[in-house]
Amino acid sequence: MAAVHFTDARILLVDDEAAGIAALTRILVAAGYHDLITTTDPTSAEGLCREREPDVVLLDYHMPEMDGVAVLERIRSGPDTESYVPVLMLTGDGSAAVRRRALAAGANDFVTKPVEMDEVLLRIRNLLEIRCLHRRMALQNQRLETRVAERTAELDDAHLDTLERLALAAEFRDDETGRHTERVGEAAAVLAAALGLPDEDVFLIRRAAPLHDVGKIGIPDLILRKPGPLTEAEWVTMKQHTTIGARLLSGGRSRVVRLAEQIALSHHEHWNGGGYPEGLAGDAIPLVGRLVMVADVFDALSSERVYRSAWGVHQVLDYIRSHAGRRFDPRIAALCEEPAVRGALVALRERGVDEPMRRSA
Repeated sequence: MAAVHFTDARILLVDDEAAGIAALTRILVAAGYHDLITTTDPTSAEGLCREREPDVVLLDYHMPEMDGVAVLERIRSGPDTESYVPVLMLTGDGSAAVRRRALAAGANDFVTKPVEMDEVLLRIRNLLEIRCLHRRMALQNQRLETRVAERTAELDDAHLDTLERLALAAEFRDDETGRHTERVGEAAAVLAAALGLPDEDVFLIRRAAPLHDVGKIGIPDLILRKPGPLTEAEWVTMKQHTTIGARLLSGGRSRVVRLAEQIALSHHEHWNGGGYPEGLAGDAIPLVGRLVMVADVFDALSSERVYRSAWGVHQVLDYIRSHAGRRFDPRIAALCEEPAVRGALVALRERGVDEPMRRSA
C-alpha cells in the first residue's frame, strides 16, 4: 500500500531555540511540507492552535518559562474537543519518567534530540493519520446529527461502512489480513447473544467491537511491530492505544460509536482491577469491554504471531476458564464452557487461518 505523506498538512513548531526551529523547518520543507507555523514563545502555542488549527504540533520538552508539558496541558484543556490535534514531543531526555509525564499530559509520540530525519518524518506521518481519521469521524458525527430524527443511526449502511474501514485502517498496521477485527466482532456477538442481550445490542456489539484497537494508529511502528519484548517505556506507549482509540471515537452521537468508545477504552481492564488504563474492577468495567476482552484474547491467543505459535482453540478456552474472576468476568468466561458457545467459537476459528500477526497489547 502506497504511503500517504499529507504534505498539505499544517504543522506548528514550538521550540524556544531558533536553531531548533530552523533545523526542523529544513527537514519538513525538504519532505514537501510548506504550511508551517513556528514560534519560539511557548506561551503563544495555545493561541496559535486555536487560531491557526494545525494538523500536528511538534513541541520541545525543555523550555524556559513554560516547559513542553505545561504547554501541552494548556492545549489539551481547550474547549474545542472536536479539533483534536496530535502532539509530537521532542526531548533530549528519553527517561521513562519524562515519557510518563508527557503521556499523562496528552503527548502522542516522542522523538529524541538530535532528531533523525527519516524517524521524525515517519512519526509525523503516523500522527497525521490520527488527525485525518479523527476529522473524518467528527464530520461523520455531524452528518448523523441531522438524521437522528429520521431513523436509527446504527442502521445507516454508510455509517457502518465508515466504521468498518476505520477498524481496518488500524488493523492493517498490525495485521495485514484485516481478519482479526472481524473475528473479534463475531466472537463478541456470540458471547453477547449467549448472555441474553437483546438482538439489537448483539448487532451493535458486532459492529462496534472491531474498533477495539483503533488507537493503534497512534502507536509507532517500531513498537507495534517489534518482534521481541517491549521495554517499560515502550509498554507505557503501547498502552496508550486504549485512550487514543477512545479519543478518536469520542463525541459520537450514535449508539454504535459510543459503544465503540467504551470498548476501545476498557477492553484491557481486568476483572480483578489489574488491567489498564484506569485499573477498573468488576462491574465497574463496562459490559461491552468485558465481552470484547474475552473475544480479543480468544482470537489473539489462537492466532499465529511473529513471536509465538498459535495456541489450540481448546487450550485457549481452558486458559479463559482458568483466569475467570481474575482477568475475565466469571459470567462471560463461564459462557465459553457452554457447548453451543464453545462450538460457535471453535467454528469461528476453523473457518480460516491467517498469516502471522503482530503484537496484541
